[in-house]
Amino acid sequence: MHIVRVVFILLEVLILFNLLIVVHELGHFLAARWRGLYIEKFGVWFGKPLWKKTINGVQYSLGSLPFGGFVALPQLAPMDIIEGKADVDRARLPKISALDKIIVAIAGPLFSLLLALFFAGIVWAVGHPVSEADSTTVIGYVLPDSPAQKVGLQPGDKILSVDGKPVRRFMGMNDSVSWDVVRSEGDKIAVKFERDGKVQTVWVEPYKAETRGWRRKSVRQLLIYPAETPIIDKVEPNTPAASAGLRSGDIIRGFDKTPIYNPIALLEYISKHPKDQLVLQVERGGERFDVPVKPTLLPTNGEQKPRIGIQWDTTGIVSIDHPNPIEQVYNSVTSTLKTIGAVASPKSDVKLQHLSGPVGIGRIYYLLFQSERGWQLALWFSVILNVNLAILNMLPIPVLDGGHIVLAIIESIRRRPVNMRVLEVVQTSCAVVIIGYMLYITFFDVQDLPFVRKKLDQFESQSSTKKTP
Repeated sequence: MHIVRVVFILLEVLILFNLLIVVHELGHFLAARWRGLYIEKFGVWFGKPLWKKTINGVQYSLGSLPFGGFVALPQLAPMDIIEGKADVDRARLPKISALDKIIVAIAGPLFSLLLALFFAGIVWAVGHPVSEADSTTVIGYVLPDSPAQKVGLQPGDKILSVDGKPVRRFMGMNDSVSWDVVRSEGDKIAVKFERDGKVQTVWVEPYKAETRGWRRKSVRQLLIYPAETPIIDKVEPNTPAASAGLRSGDIIRGFDKTPIYNPIALLEYISKHPKDQLVLQVERGGERFDVPVKPTLLPTNGEQKPRIGIQWDTTGIVSIDHPNPIEQVYNSVTSTLKTIGAVASPKSDVKLQHLSGPVGIGRIYYLLFQSERGWQLALWFSVILNVNLAILNMLPIPVLDGGHIVLAIIESIRRRPVNMRVLEVVQTSCAVVIIGYMLYITFFDVQDLPFVRKKLDQFESQSSTKKTP
């Protein structure tokens, strides 16, 4: 049954991911039809065709590699390295105006934006699941001896701004604590927070973990976690929790009269006090009561560790938000532009290797679809991805749509087309660089796949053990 579910999720990922690319290419196709350009091919997927047919002079095909699609427009620019060698002599095709080239080039990003608005409309109607980490700026847990703890930050503190930028959530790409920490550039980060009604500011020196092996370089962290309601998902039989009468759905509000804002806090206390009985403050059905419980050694990841025998609900309390489509697209635009700005800044920790290619995007979709509200989350992410696709394609780089537009503008200024031989060299060179970058980013994306990461962790652990005298 598990295999069937995995296959079904992979099919969902392929359908949605390919839809994004095909709609983008469809924009170019329809614009080319409108402007009277010669369309040589329109293909869904790449590689050796599984099916192809010529209709009204256009060869339609279904490739063997399920990664997007393409439209071959010989009059627009030579793209042989990506689309295959043209079957016609470009020199014999009628010339097209610079305006035609601009319209056809911009149609792809335009269709991506329209698809983003379409998805955003669906999200507006059905709702976007929002976790507590995406809706709070309250600190739930501070790692011992972390930079945050050293300057006095505590669980329960409400963060108001990071690095001078107001924050509205803990996680995410817009106005979030984590993202503003990552893209900060100073030696220390100003963190403004509220505690007991008083606003304070501390300067925190960010932590950067040692980069292991060939993995992505580590980025800045404060080693703090968001407040998440500690809800019991499952009580394991024949354990202290079961004997104490704890149930699935119970909320642990504190222990020994100490409030907890994140399940990690209870786990840490039990690890440090394995033989001590503690009194849990439990909420059930709106009522609160105390439950005494004493940890015992239980098997955990192949080791005996002090535990009470509960599993946490990792989703916490989820609310449903209904953001309007314009707001969604606007937030996606700003997050994309902020990412580009961070990558472009030499002082930022965010580099090209931290972006995701098809493998990384597929992994994100797979994780989203595993959720009970998978389609809602996937559609919301698709809004971001479509906007991202539109903006990145508008960058003034040959091969990309923005490059075609720049070349068309140069052509209109010079009043004659760019030399075909020069254009072929520039397009091919840029295509090689982009393909090389995609392979480079895929190298890092593959390392993030769960089964690969597990193997790498085991290998690095063994290597570390061998080096230890």
